[in-house]
Parts: sequence; C-alpha cells; structure tokens
Amino acid sequence: MNRPETTLFMLMSVDGKISTGDTDAMDFDHDLRQVVGVKDGLQQYYDLEQQTDLFSLNTGRVMAKIGVNDRTEKPTKVPVSFVIIDNKPHLTKSGVEYLSKWVKILYLVTTNKDHPVFQVKAENVVTLFSDGKVDFENLFRRLKTEFAIEHLTIQSGGSLNAMLMRSGLIDHVSIVVAPVIVGGRTTPTLIDGEALHSQEELMRLKALKLVKSEVLTNSYLHLVYDVL
Repeated sequence: MNRPETTLFMLMSVDGKISTGDTDAMDFDHDLRQVVGVKDGLQQYYDLEQQTDLFSLNTGRVMAKIGVNDRTEKPTKVPVSFVIIDNKPHLTKSGVEYLSKWVKILYLVTTNKDHPVFQVKAENVVTLFSDGKVDFENLFRRLKTEFAIEHLTIQSGGSLNAMLMRSGLIDHVSIVVAPVIVGGRTTPTLIDGEALHSQEELMRLKALKLVKSEVLTNSYLHLVYDVL
C-alpha cells in the first residue's frame, strides 16, 4: 500500500460507547475505574495497548481531555510517536511542549495557521499544515512516503473513526469490550459521524472478518477483525 497499515484500537462498552457521557468532563478511562464489576479488569486494556504500533493517531481534543495542557511534571519519554489532528486548536503551547517531551516524535496536523505549535521550537515536532480541510488520504500517503511510517494505530473519536472507516483508511479493528452498558443517545460511540440516509449509501458500510475472539478475565472481551 502507499500508506501505513492501520488498526483501530479502542476500549468500548457492550453497547458500543467510548465514553461515559456526552461532555468532556466524562472520561472512559477515569470513570470506569470507579465502577464495581468493571474496574478490576480494566488493566487488561492498557496491557494490550502496550503491544500496539509505535505510531499512534489521535486528536488534540483527546489530548486536552487527558490533561496535557495542564501538566507541569517532566514526563517519562516513551518510544511511541504521535500523529495528532488538532484544528480548533484544543492544544495550548504548553500542551504541545509537554507532548514533545513525552513522545518520540510529534506530528501535529492542523488547518489552523495560528496554532500554538508554530510557537514551539523542538527538534522532534513536525508540523503538517493543511490549507483547508485535511485530506486524510494524502496525509496517510505522506506519513509513509516522507516519514517511513509503515504501521499506525488509530485511537481517535467516533466522528474521525467514522470518516476514516468510510474512506477505506482502516485495515483492522481491535476492540476491548468492557462488561458495562452505558447508554445515552448523545454519548459518543466507536463509529459516529453522519448517519446514512438512503439505500444507495449501503455501499459505504464496511464488512468485517473475525480474526480473533478472546475471553479475558473479569468478563472482558478482545475482538480483532480485518476490514473487508
């Protein structure tokens, strides 16, 4: 392929939710630690996460949600490089600086010419500016041809997950299912984005082939699929 081989790796509830609620104050990782019958098996997700690719794609909103903008301690350097999509921006200058100290290489993708990344001077920060809407097919080509990224783990939000899936940019799906029902019509799910509106759009659906089904401890599941 002329782009990295990609895997969508996420933690979700039995009903497909990737958050406990519809505000940024609700955080799956933090909140599930407080739920009896769920918290004891949660570490298995993080153990599997350690086995994912050395390049990970996420968003500035998620990074801000986990608090990188407010962290002041010196982080422990990790061997993973992050590709962060951030247009609004959600990241502050201090957030970008923290990420640069935390990850091996930070690839910051933005359409915002005033993004704080342009104020940061760090050798391991690569800014990929797009004038207008991000062209993800072109971005993924650049990640491989210019930066030799062969494998990429995707851990973004439901809307971006949906866009990447429907664009044919996700090759594999690796899901850890937590034994909990969250509910909520507006609670983010694994794949959000715009709904289909007609029979003609059914071609946009992506069939999956089950590769692995593993029963973990504490009623957790690990499901792995290839996208057909």
